[in-house]
Amino acid sequence: MSLEQLRGKLFYQGLLLGGVALITSAALAFASRATEADIKAAEAADLKQSLSQVLPGEYDNDLLNDTVTLTSEQGEMLVYRARRAGKVEAVVYRVVGSGYAGAIVCVMGVSREGKVLGVRVIKHTETPGLGDKIEPAKGNWIHSFEGKWLGEPVAEKWAVKKDGGVFDQFAGATITPRGVVKAVKGGLVFFEKERAQLLDETGGKS
Repeated sequence: MSLEQLRGKLFYQGLLLGGVALITSAALAFASRATEADIKAAEAADLKQSLSQVLPGEYDNDLLNDTVTLTSEQGEMLVYRARRAGKVEAVVYRVVGSGYAGAIVCVMGVSREGKVLGVRVIKHTETPGLGDKIEPAKGNWIHSFEGKWLGEPVAEKWAVKKDGGVFDQFAGATITPRGVVKAVKGGLVFFEKERAQLLDETGGKS
Protein backbone atom coordinates (compact mmCIF):
# COMPACT_ATOMS: atom_id res chain seq x y z
CA MET A 1 0.00 0.00 0.00
CA SER A 2 1.38 3.38 -0.98
CA LEU A 3 1.74 6.30 1.40
CA GLU A 4 -1.07 8.15 -0.37
CA GLN A 5 -3.39 5.17 -0.08
CA LEU A 6 -2.56 4.84 3.61
CA ARG A 7 -3.24 8.52 4.22
CA GLY A 8 -6.56 8.22 2.41
CA LYS A 9 -7.55 5.21 4.43
CA LEU A 10 -6.64 6.90 7.72
CA PHE A 11 -8.52 10.02 6.67
CA TYR A 12 -11.61 7.94 5.84
CA GLN A 13 -11.41 6.11 9.17
CA GLY A 14 -11.08 9.40 11.00
CA LEU A 15 -14.16 10.79 9.27
CA LEU A 16 -16.08 7.61 10.02
CA LEU A 17 -15.10 7.69 13.70
CA GLY A 18 -15.97 11.36 13.96
CA GLY A 19 -19.33 10.77 12.34
CA VAL A 20 -20.18 7.94 14.73
CA ALA A 21 -19.17 10.09 17.71
CA LEU A 22 -21.31 12.98 16.44
CA ILE A 23 -24.35 10.75 15.95
CA THR A 24 -23.87 9.19 19.39
CA SER A 25 -23.57 12.60 21.06
CA ALA A 26 -26.69 13.83 19.30
CA ALA A 27 -28.63 10.73 20.39
CA LEU A 28 -27.51 11.14 24.00
CA ALA A 29 -28.43 14.83 23.99
CA PHE A 30 -31.88 14.03 22.59
CA ALA A 31 -32.43 11.29 25.20
CA SER A 32 -31.33 13.65 27.95
CA ARG A 33 -33.79 16.34 26.85
CA ALA A 34 -36.56 13.79 26.45
CA THR A 35 -36.15 12.45 30.00
CA GLU A 36 -35.33 15.75 31.74
CA ALA A 37 -38.96 16.58 32.46
CA ASP A 38 -39.61 13.10 33.87
CA ILE A 39 -36.51 13.30 36.07
CA LYS A 40 -37.50 16.71 37.42
CA ALA A 41 -41.04 15.50 38.10
CA ALA A 42 -39.70 12.47 39.98
CA GLU A 43 -37.33 14.65 42.02
CA ALA A 44 -40.16 17.02 42.90
CA ALA A 45 -42.36 14.09 43.99
CA ASP A 46 -39.57 12.70 46.19
CA LEU A 47 -39.00 16.10 47.75
CA LYS A 48 -42.71 16.58 48.46
CA GLN A 49 -42.81 13.16 50.12
CA SER A 50 -39.83 14.04 52.33
CA LEU A 51 -41.43 17.35 53.32
CA SER A 52 -44.77 15.73 54.11
CA GLN A 53 -43.12 13.31 56.55
CA VAL A 54 -42.03 16.18 58.81
CA LEU A 55 -44.91 18.52 58.08
CA PRO A 56 -48.24 17.11 59.31
CA GLY A 57 -51.41 18.94 58.41
CA GLU A 58 -52.82 20.63 55.34
CA TYR A 59 -51.46 23.82 53.78
CA ASP A 60 -52.78 25.90 50.90
CA ASN A 61 -49.57 26.95 49.15
CA ASP A 62 -47.03 25.23 46.94
CA LEU A 63 -44.14 24.52 49.31
CA LEU A 64 -41.66 23.88 46.51
CA ASN A 65 -42.18 27.40 45.17
CA ASP A 66 -42.42 29.22 48.51
CA THR A 67 -38.85 29.29 49.74
CA VAL A 68 -36.30 31.59 51.29
CA THR A 69 -32.53 31.12 51.42
CA LEU A 70 -30.73 32.29 54.54
CA THR A 71 -27.21 31.94 55.88
CA SER A 72 -26.58 29.56 58.78
CA GLU A 73 -23.52 28.12 60.48
CA GLN A 74 -23.69 25.29 57.93
CA GLY A 75 -23.76 27.67 54.98
CA GLU A 76 -26.73 28.64 52.83
CA MET A 77 -30.00 27.17 54.08
CA LEU A 78 -32.91 26.67 51.70
CA VAL A 79 -36.15 26.85 53.69
CA TYR A 80 -39.60 25.73 52.53
CA ARG A 81 -42.54 27.61 54.02
CA ALA A 82 -46.03 26.18 54.61
CA ARG A 83 -48.90 28.66 54.72
CA ARG A 84 -52.56 28.86 55.56
CA ALA A 85 -54.45 31.91 54.27
CA GLY A 86 -51.12 33.55 53.48
CA LYS A 87 -49.68 33.10 56.97
CA VAL A 88 -46.57 30.95 57.45
CA GLU A 89 -47.53 28.19 59.86
CA ALA A 90 -44.42 26.00 59.56
CA VAL A 91 -41.05 25.74 57.88
CA VAL A 92 -38.91 22.84 56.69
CA TYR A 93 -35.17 22.74 56.11
CA ARG A 94 -32.16 20.46 56.19
CA VAL A 95 -29.64 20.16 59.00
CA VAL A 96 -26.47 18.10 59.05
CA GLY A 97 -24.92 16.24 61.99
CA SER A 98 -21.64 14.38 62.38
CA GLY A 99 -22.02 10.63 62.83
CA TYR A 100 -19.58 7.80 63.40
CA ALA A 101 -19.12 7.08 59.69
CA GLY A 102 -19.75 10.53 58.20
CA ALA A 103 -22.34 13.23 57.75
CA ILE A 104 -25.96 12.62 58.77
CA VAL A 105 -28.33 14.70 56.65
CA CYS A 106 -31.73 15.37 58.20
CA VAL A 107 -34.82 17.29 57.22
CA MET A 108 -36.83 18.88 60.03
CA GLY A 109 -40.17 20.64 60.25
CA VAL A 110 -40.72 23.44 62.76
CA SER A 111 -44.00 25.13 63.67
CA ARG A 112 -44.32 28.92 63.86
CA GLU A 113 -44.18 28.50 67.66
CA GLY A 114 -40.72 26.97 67.34
CA LYS A 115 -41.70 23.37 68.10
CA VAL A 116 -40.37 20.38 66.20
CA LEU A 117 -43.06 18.85 63.99
CA GLY A 118 -40.89 16.02 62.76
CA VAL A 119 -37.38 14.92 61.85
CA ARG A 120 -36.26 12.40 59.25
CA VAL A 121 -32.77 11.27 58.31
CA ILE A 122 -32.52 11.33 54.52
CA LYS A 123 -28.87 10.34 54.12
CA HIS A 124 -26.29 8.62 56.30
CA THR A 125 -23.54 6.01 56.25
CA GLU A 126 -23.86 4.72 59.81
CA THR A 127 -23.25 1.08 60.75
CA PRO A 128 -26.18 -1.24 59.96
CA GLY A 129 -27.66 -2.74 63.12
CA LEU A 130 -26.25 0.02 65.32
CA GLY A 131 -26.33 3.56 63.99
CA ASP A 132 -29.13 2.96 61.53
CA LYS A 133 -31.64 3.05 64.39
CA ILE A 134 -32.04 6.71 63.48
CA GLU A 135 -34.24 5.48 60.61
CA PRO A 136 -37.99 5.27 61.44
CA ALA A 137 -38.13 1.82 59.85
CA LYS A 138 -35.63 0.57 62.46
CA GLY A 139 -37.21 2.14 65.54
CA ASN A 140 -39.13 5.03 67.07
CA TRP A 141 -36.13 7.01 68.30
CA ILE A 142 -36.37 9.70 65.60
CA HIS A 143 -39.91 10.50 66.78
CA SER A 144 -38.59 11.57 70.19
CA PHE A 145 -38.00 15.09 68.86
CA GLU A 146 -41.64 15.74 68.02
CA GLY A 147 -43.19 18.47 70.14
CA LYS A 148 -39.83 19.49 71.60
CA TRP A 149 -38.49 23.05 71.53
CA LEU A 150 -35.60 24.97 73.07
CA GLY A 151 -37.55 25.44 76.31
CA GLU A 152 -38.59 21.80 76.61
CA PRO A 153 -36.12 20.44 77.30
CA VAL A 154 -34.00 23.41 78.34
CA ALA A 155 -30.98 24.08 76.14
CA GLU A 156 -28.44 22.24 78.30
CA LYS A 157 -30.59 19.09 78.23
CA TRP A 158 -30.53 18.90 74.45
CA ALA A 159 -28.10 15.99 74.52
CA VAL A 160 -28.06 12.21 74.87
CA LYS A 161 -28.42 10.84 78.40
CA LYS A 162 -24.75 9.85 78.51
CA ASP A 163 -23.93 13.57 78.17
CA GLY A 164 -26.49 14.64 80.78
CA GLY A 165 -29.37 15.19 78.36
CA VAL A 166 -32.80 13.65 77.91
CA PHE A 167 -32.44 11.74 74.64
CA ASP A 168 -31.67 8.03 74.54
CA GLN A 169 -28.47 6.74 73.00
CA PHE A 170 -28.02 3.38 71.29
CA ALA A 171 -26.09 0.51 72.81
CA GLY A 172 -22.68 0.58 71.17
CA ALA A 173 -23.47 3.65 69.08
CA THR A 174 -23.56 6.87 71.08
CA ILE A 175 -21.91 9.05 68.43
CA THR A 176 -24.75 8.63 65.95
CA PRO A 177 -27.67 9.86 68.12
CA ARG A 178 -25.41 12.53 69.60
CA GLY A 179 -24.83 13.91 66.11
CA VAL A 180 -28.54 13.97 65.28
CA VAL A 181 -29.49 15.64 68.58
CA LYS A 182 -26.87 18.33 68.02
CA ALA A 183 -28.10 18.89 64.45
CA VAL A 184 -31.74 19.25 65.51
CA LYS A 185 -30.84 21.58 68.37
CA GLY A 186 -28.83 23.67 65.90
CA GLY A 187 -31.86 23.76 63.63
CA LEU A 188 -33.98 25.18 66.44
CA VAL A 189 -31.32 27.78 67.28
CA PHE A 190 -31.36 28.78 63.60
CA PHE A 191 -35.15 29.11 63.71
CA GLU A 192 -35.08 31.38 66.76
CA LYS A 193 -32.35 33.54 65.26
CA GLU A 194 -34.07 33.93 61.88
CA ARG A 195 -37.69 33.69 63.05
CA ALA A 196 -38.86 36.96 61.47
CA GLN A 197 -37.54 36.13 58.00
CA LEU A 198 -38.61 32.49 58.19
CA LEU A 199 -42.17 33.46 59.07
CA ASP A 200 -42.19 36.25 56.46
CA GLU A 201 -42.73 38.92 59.10
CA THR A 202 -40.11 41.43 57.99
CA GLY A 203 -42.44 43.84 56.25
CA GLY A 204 -42.20 42.11 52.89
CA LYS A 205 -38.43 41.65 52.95
CA SER A 206 -36.99 38.16 52.68
